[in-house]
Amino acid sequence: MTVPLPPLPPVPEEGYRPGGPSLVDIVDEEHRQMLALADRIGGPDPGPEPGDLVQVLTAMVSRHLSAEEQYLFPTVRAALPQAGELVDRELEATGALLTALKGLAGPADPGLADVAERVRRHVARVAALVGPLREVATDVELIRLGNRWEIAEEAAPTRPHPGTPAAPPWNRIVEPAVGVVDKVRDAVSGRPTYLTDLEPETGRPATAAEAP
Repeated sequence: MTVPLPPLPPVPEEGYRPGGPSLVDIVDEEHRQMLALADRIGGPDPGPEPGDLVQVLTAMVSRHLSAEEQYLFPTVRAALPQAGELVDRELEATGALLTALKGLAGPADPGLADVAERVRRHVARVAALVGPLREVATDVELIRLGNRWEIAEEAAPTRPHPGTPAAPPWNRIVEPAVGVVDKVRDAVSGRPTYLTDLEPETGRPATAAEAP
C-alpha cells in the first residue's frame, strides 16, 4: 500500500529503488542508542566524564526529535489518520522533553532522572506509531524517508530549542538555520555531540593524538 508522503524529490524512473536504511531501521537504532545513554547516565558508574555523556545525549535527542517532527510525524498523520491524536500528544511531549533538556545544569543535575524517564517514555510511544506505519508503507517509501531523515539530522540543531516550530513547513526552514549556529558553538567549545566523540571504554572524548 502506498502512503501519502511528505514532499520528497521525484524518483528518476519507474521501478527506481533507492539505497540506504529505512526510516524504521534508523528510528529503531537511534532509540536503542538513546536508551543506552540514558541508562548509563543514570547508572552507578557513568564513567569519568559524565558531563560529556550528557552533552552527547542532549545533541542526539535534539537531532532525533527534529527529524521526527519533519518526517516521521507528518507521515504517520497522513498514512494513519486514526493516529493523529497520538501524534499531537507526542508533539507536546517532545516539547516538554526539549524544555527539560534545556534546563539541565550539568551531570549532577537532579533533573537528569526526569530526562531519562522522558526519553524512555518517548521511545515506547513512538515505537507504537512506527509499527503500524511499517505495515502500510512500502520498502521504497521507508527508504526514501530514511534518506530525508539522515539529511535532516545532518542539518538539525544539536541543542534543545523548544520554542522553534514543530511542524512543516516552518520547522524545515528554521531548524537548519538554528543548527548552523549550534554547530559553530560546538566547534568553538569542543563540545562532543556524537557517540563517536566518546571513547567506548572511558566515556570521554578522544583527543586529537589518541584519535585513529
